[in-house]
Amino acid sequence: MRRPSPPRGVRTGWRIAAPAVCLLAGLLFAVSHNAADGYDLRGGRTTELSGLVRDADARVGAAEQRLGELRAQLRQEEAASGADQRVAEARRRADGLSPVVGLTPLRGAGLRVTLTDAPRGPDGRYPSGAKPNDLVVHQQDLQSALNALWGGGAEAISVADQRLTSTSAPRCVGNTLLLHGRTYSPPYVINAIGDPDRMTAALEAEPGVRVFRQYVQTFGLGYRVERVDDLRVPGYTGSLRLDDAQEVPR
Repeated sequence: MRRPSPPRGVRTGWRIAAPAVCLLAGLLFAVSHNAADGYDLRGGRTTELSGLVRDADARVGAAEQRLGELRAQLRQEEAASGADQRVAEARRRADGLSPVVGLTPLRGAGLRVTLTDAPRGPDGRYPSGAKPNDLVVHQQDLQSALNALWGGGAEAISVADQRLTSTSAPRCVGNTLLLHGRTYSPPYVINAIGDPDRMTAALEAEPGVRVFRQYVQTFGLGYRVERVDDLRVPGYTGSLRLDDAQEVPR
């Protein structure tokens, strides 16, 4: 048995309502797309995390200042106990190891490598077809450059204003670098003291750097290598804590 047809008035109402609903849905999608283009619709969470990062950064800065004060006090105590030959001998050994572990500043010729996120175009938009991960410097990009520089014989390396040591572990959280408890935003500047030719060759041969340079060409990320005759790399000022360590003969 066939279903009875709806009354004529109902059919007419649906003919009018259905296009209106589709039109309204299309308008909502268009507004949502324009509002989200280049912006985070969940900005509240991002703002909250940014505030936490700033607070943590401030605490680290205060702790570093306190560490400097305690070290100055320790030097005074060591000077007062200079008559103790055992303390003097331990101090001489520590001073001899300071350049090796990166506690003293270093100056010389080398390379400055700069890695930068992709900028927006003149129209305020990013390249067509690019995904968010295509447009930022990732941890593996930074680590590939650092590995190449170390492999190329770098004597000392700093990222931003921080000296790298054997225990340093640069981490990228989104488009923010976390290093020794401090946060940095791009551009990421690496200063490496050593043979410029050897380090340049190591950068060009590093597979991870090659991949990053492909993204530079496609999506406009920044990658610049400069030879500098007089680079200055600071000494490491953070805390050194090792459960087990041994001096390696040179």
